[in-house]
Amino acid sequence: MLYRRHNSSRWWVRFTTPDGREIRQSAGTTDKKAAEEYEARLKQDLWRQARLGERPRHTWQEAVVRWVEETSGKASHADDLSHLRWLDPHLCGHQLEEIDRERIDALQRSRKNEGASSATCNRTLALLRAILRRAEREWGWLDRAPHVRMLSEPRRRVRWITRDEADRLVRELPEHLADMARFTLATGLREANVTGLEWSQVDLVRRVAWIHPDQAKARRAIGVSLNNDAVLVLRRWIGRHPTRVFAFRRRGSSDWRPIGKAGGAAWRKALQRAGITDFRWHDLRHTWASWHVQAGTPLHALQEMGGWSSFAMVQRYAHLSPEHLAEHAARIETKARVVPHIQRHTGKKEGQ
Repeated sequence: MLYRRHNSSRWWVRFTTPDGREIRQSAGTTDKKAAEEYEARLKQDLWRQARLGERPRHTWQEAVVRWVEETSGKASHADDLSHLRWLDPHLCGHQLEEIDRERIDALQRSRKNEGASSATCNRTLALLRAILRRAEREWGWLDRAPHVRMLSEPRRRVRWITRDEADRLVRELPEHLADMARFTLATGLREANVTGLEWSQVDLVRRVAWIHPDQAKARRAIGVSLNNDAVLVLRRWIGRHPTRVFAFRRRGSSDWRPIGKAGGAAWRKALQRAGITDFRWHDLRHTWASWHVQAGTPLHALQEMGGWSSFAMVQRYAHLSPEHLAEHAARIETKARVVPHIQRHTGKKEGQ
């Protein structure tokens, strides 16, 4: 039978299979005729599986449910849910076999027509590709996952600021954001790791802090060596909040509250006053890495300090420190000795 749930415009199907199983699921459409066709096709598929022993066919909804359950520990789980919500009206009610190149190209065009950037479109397509590949290679639900063609993305330069610009920005920030920015520039930690840092993760005697695996983007623990700048910041916040390092107190209030987000309205206003444009809170991490590379920190050490999962993530900063190539550049130089260019007037003719 077909029915609609309360406050839902989509049709749902409910029936009992020949082997006694009760089927109750969304048809993925608001059109009754399309829902009837879906119900008839589903009944036929289940009959062929029960009577002829054919492999069960699985829907996109089933794949999504299993994916969400198996990847709940991903650092980007919230992003996955956002992309899945966008995909839902386009793929709900479809069998996995029906998601072919033509349908994927249509999804890509639809995403772009809504004004999404190539990067955003690719994140959606990458998630779709990951689910289809897992359905093929791990779950055995597909014979072959379709190829998903990604859009080309312009390569953006690494955005970082100078020390003078950083000082100017920090002066414009309120106290809690100013110290969080100083701490980020000293440690390179991501925004969520700074706002969520607890005193139980800090040892000022040993001058170290640590990020637990479930707090790190790469799901690997990060050991943080605290330099003098970081230690001075932490000492200023001792005793303000019982668990969190950084906290916020509203004007006229005596209660310190945890901070949920750093790069909000106060951050944007401070950037404007400081005369700095096109700069996100995450670019403080880029700035930290850029300063390290320019100071001679080896890339392999920077990778460990920053908690990056691959060396390729660190190589984007390599161009900021080409000094290590000087020896190789010198191999084809001429034998002429470099001397300062000083114009002299001797009054003598050439050859005298």
